[in-house]
Amino acid sequence: MAVIDEYDDHDALGLAALVASGKVTPGELLETAITRAETVEPAINAISYRHDDLAREAVAAGLPDGPFRGVPFLLKNVGVQLAGTVTSGGSALFSDAVADHDSDVVQRYKAAGLVIFGKTNTPEQGLAASTETVLHGDTRNPWDLTRTAGGSSGGAAAAVAAGIVPAAQGSDGGGSIRIPASCCGLFGLKPTRGRVSLGPDAGESWGGLGVVHALTRSVRDSAALLDAVAGRIPGDPYSAQPPARPYRKEVGADPGKLKVALQLAPLSGTPVDPECVTAAREAAQLLESLGHHVEEAMPPGDGEEVGGAVWTLVAANVLSALRRRATHLGRELAESDVEPVTWNAVVHARTLTADAYADALSVIHAQGRRMAAFHRDNDILVSPTLAEPPAPLGPQRMRNPDIEEYSAALLRFSPFTSLFNVSGQPSMSVPLHWSADGLPVGVMMSATMENEGLLFRLAAQLETAKPWFHRRPPASPPGTV
Repeated sequence: MAVIDEYDDHDALGLAALVASGKVTPGELLETAITRAETVEPAINAISYRHDDLAREAVAAGLPDGPFRGVPFLLKNVGVQLAGTVTSGGSALFSDAVADHDSDVVQRYKAAGLVIFGKTNTPEQGLAASTETVLHGDTRNPWDLTRTAGGSSGGAAAAVAAGIVPAAQGSDGGGSIRIPASCCGLFGLKPTRGRVSLGPDAGESWGGLGVVHALTRSVRDSAALLDAVAGRIPGDPYSAQPPARPYRKEVGADPGKLKVALQLAPLSGTPVDPECVTAAREAAQLLESLGHHVEEAMPPGDGEEVGGAVWTLVAANVLSALRRRATHLGRELAESDVEPVTWNAVVHARTLTADAYADALSVIHAQGRRMAAFHRDNDILVSPTLAEPPAPLGPQRMRNPDIEEYSAALLRFSPFTSLFNVSGQPSMSVPLHWSADGLPVGVMMSATMENEGLLFRLAAQLETAKPWFHRRPPASPPGTV
């Protein structure tokens, strides 16, 4: 079957339009994606599991006439289920956990016409900001193979940046869509808590911190993908108010004249690399040139208190998931089952009391109210997505037995993103800057709860003013053997 030469020239909606016009077939697009994966995978290691035969069967059976009919797509290897396949979460403990059903969001992806042919690499249990695992190996950044693609949706970001697919599913419990989007020069939006159902397997993720969406090359793909999967399922503990109109219609609409707060330092006080500060300042200047009003401001909150609450919620939920799996296997959870950082979460969780967990929930709910008050005077909060450009592989490996060294590397790298998992607000990383040595550096922009529409309007305005779709990783990036 023919490989499509113009595959890279189109985003996901563009490829779907080629299918709808009869210029290409879903089978041709799938085989092009498979060929691309086989070409670039030895270098980047973005995909944990390939499901080529399932995808071919879906194409042969006939695809729904959705907005993405025939477009190849990848799921993240944690948190979602595809019937008949393994979702390991990057953990050997789940390496034979075959799903007997599709997650609700996967059903919606299929109804949109997407052709799922694999799952992308993620650190164990999605716990890290770099995708480096014992089970599936390390994912490398297509822009520089010696550096991280980010995490925990690092495989998804690497696959999109390398041109395997134009969009891939991700999830974000502390920055896991926005971090890899920044590292790989992509657009990545974390939606409002409750916007996309986590059913039927979960009501919430990590105490409400985690959400599901995607990494894309274009703003309109992100908007249309959210249209395809947004909406509560009966029984969901959270639900966001439906948008006034489809998000796809927000792309290209006038965002108005916005009041923008510019944050250059995280609540933790972590130093920020000059490249990341430059990226945020240049974004602020661009926003001003577009007619928005920008003032430097610091959001409210105690970084240490909020960080402690996040760690409590994450650790407790990780222990719960691992213990349930061990019980299913008929044995006790053992240190040898997981990587050292994951085991550290287990050890911490076992020290927690019920009131400590309740206190942590109270902290994040209070922080959400503080952020809501902050946004009464600020439409948008802008900051660097990360405190460093894409970091070298190694220091953030979860198999690092030196937990203090690992934790320090994580905090140096990503001190900004988790604030918006805590508050539940929508937040996006926009690829507006590349460093002098050619590395992508994202800028984060966040809005009030349930206001993804404003973010899509603003992102589309920025995409027009400073386009990024044409940017591609070098053919022979640093680290090429």
